Amino acid sequence: MHKLLRTASVGIIALLTSGQLHAQTWKLTPEEAAKYGAKAAAAETPAAPKAEAPVAPKAEAPAAVKVAAPLAYDELLTLSKDPKQWVSPTGDYANLRHSGLKQITADNVGKLQPAWQFSTGVLRGHEGAPLVLNNVSVTDSSGKTITTDVMYLHTPFPNIVYALDAKDPAHQILWKYEPKQDPAVVPVMCCDTVNRGLAYGDGKIFLAQADTTLVALDAKTGKLVWSVKNGDPSKGQTSTAAPHVFKDKVFVGIAGGEFGVRGHITAYDVKTGKQAWRGYSMGPDADTLIDAEKTTHLGQPVGKDSGINTWQGDQWQTGGGTTWGWYSYDPELNLVYYGSGNPSTWNPNQRPGDNRWSMTIWARDLDTGKVKWLYQMTPHDEWDYDGINEMILADQDFGAGKKVKTLVHFDRNGFAYTLDRTNGDLLVAEKYDPAVNWATKVDMDKSSKTYGRPLVVDKYSTQHNGEDTNTQNVCPAALGSKDEQPASFDPATGLFMVPTNHVCMDYEPFRVSYTAGQPYVGATLEMFPAGKVLGDGTNHTGNFIAWDARTGKIVWSNKEQFSAWSGAVSTDGGVTFYGTLEGYLKAVDTKTGKELYKYKTPSGIIGNVITYESAGKQYVAVLSGVGGWAGIGLAAGLSKSNEGLGAVGNYASLANYTALGGVLTVFALPN
Repeated sequence: MHKLLRTASVGIIALLTSGQLHAQTWKLTPEEAAKYGAKAAAAETPAAPKAEAPVAPKAEAPAAVKVAAPLAYDELLTLSKDPKQWVSPTGDYANLRHSGLKQITADNVGKLQPAWQFSTGVLRGHEGAPLVLNNVSVTDSSGKTITTDVMYLHTPFPNIVYALDAKDPAHQILWKYEPKQDPAVVPVMCCDTVNRGLAYGDGKIFLAQADTTLVALDAKTGKLVWSVKNGDPSKGQTSTAAPHVFKDKVFVGIAGGEFGVRGHITAYDVKTGKQAWRGYSMGPDADTLIDAEKTTHLGQPVGKDSGINTWQGDQWQTGGGTTWGWYSYDPELNLVYYGSGNPSTWNPNQRPGDNRWSMTIWARDLDTGKVKWLYQMTPHDEWDYDGINEMILADQDFGAGKKVKTLVHFDRNGFAYTLDRTNGDLLVAEKYDPAVNWATKVDMDKSSKTYGRPLVVDKYSTQHNGEDTNTQNVCPAALGSKDEQPASFDPATGLFMVPTNHVCMDYEPFRVSYTAGQPYVGATLEMFPAGKVLGDGTNHTGNFIAWDARTGKIVWSNKEQFSAWSGAVSTDGGVTFYGTLEGYLKAVDTKTGKELYKYKTPSGIIGNVITYESAGKQYVAVLSGVGGWAGIGLAAGLSKSNEGLGAVGNYASLANYTALGGVLTVFALPN
């Protein structure tokens, strides 16, 4: 079996094979291919364009459009403070995912009921969430200009965008954008054909298509304003993350760590699409935008070419560290924060050294991209513990009147980190799942040579045990104690609401060679419930927890049968919402965790819950459509336990509870 998997470049091949089915579905005519350049996109797009000019369509909407008052990019900060709207992928610049709405409370949430639904017309995993903007001037389906509340909705590949009238009782489709992409991109998308959402700014809706094309759409009409290519799918580069707009720039990352892609984050001008800067995850200082003397790691200057000198030879050129997670921004510090992913390959024996700066938290200047500080959480990763999860910017009271501008990050590696976001000082690093065993702790002794590093347990070290050895019972599994599903911060309680995985794995690395555009994994995985390792008789694979980031403690924890793979939202009503893989929207008391409400939607939920207000009424909305890494077995029709990069066996019973779908469900209290 292992030999067969090695020949097939591990379980990812199963994903690619399933992708071929979809490649047959979205065929382009020769005319379409010529029009959109899809046929030649892979050959014509450079892997790392320096300052690529945007493509302006003929006779389309002007670059500057007026939406409502107008809503310009520099008003985003103000807009995000209006709880009636949901104007960015994670709600606001700080990734708090908290709403000030309070019509729905712990006392009345039990009366919640579906208000309306919308089918996206697409199957596979529906990650991300819609945007909602109120009092927008838009053109409706008849060509008439109206002012209404608009919901902007996205789908997995082929990445359709809908503008829906949130006020209209029929919720008419105001406009629809359907990109014509080369379906050859589907086989190189790891872990399902997901897309995590849209961004808004300067009267435009921004979409990062699977084929790495970043498009700016007129929010009023849906017409293309500009587009720019951000990568090269023929080399394994794809886009799955939501773009983020901060101030006058739109930020996008890149996916493809399983194909040896070198990660980068890129800033484009929101008005023109012109590239402002690009910062790589590894490479010489000129590429990473690191200053050898001014950029710090745990308070110390990183030194010259720190993105090269912990790699062997030129391995950094295929080093991974992709940037497909969420981004946040502190306007006072003018710093953008995000995380970089796993180093390539998954076989640690092939890439000796710390492999900087994969698995790292980054703080970059918004205007220049220059790095102020960074912190590598998992040096020389041996388990695929991507560091891409959201950075939550919460100002927290640490006692004695000490208010700290913190950054809180729940990493795939099972540790929750609290840092001072002004300088990268490490304040707290504790396990947020009881099963975590690959490291005993993070060394917090500043006088120690291993300060800030996890203290790895040899028994669970795939490097220590070597190639072609199956390291067993490692916790967490590669999908982490939490993956991309974002947490929420509730300021009233000071607690973080965190959807988590409770999953462990067996991990066998093997030697693999790099070929551009081909899988570069080098490991065989099997995943299973953490209870098997803990020996506590449980077989659930998820928990929804409340976390105190000042003390590093779990305050309460609710078991979930399957991983909680849905982003949470807390509210001033004292209620927190999230979804489950079986398809339930759930509401819990934020203080106690008591379950107050649940409703079964048409498919498993891996989307992120949002709440908004329209015409004086509070609504809760979520996408359901099972898929993603956890649901890849269902999404892609896989059955072997070690397919889907090891996830299929762990979630095999999910098929007994849900099926494929693509539906938005919106909830409200009865009139």
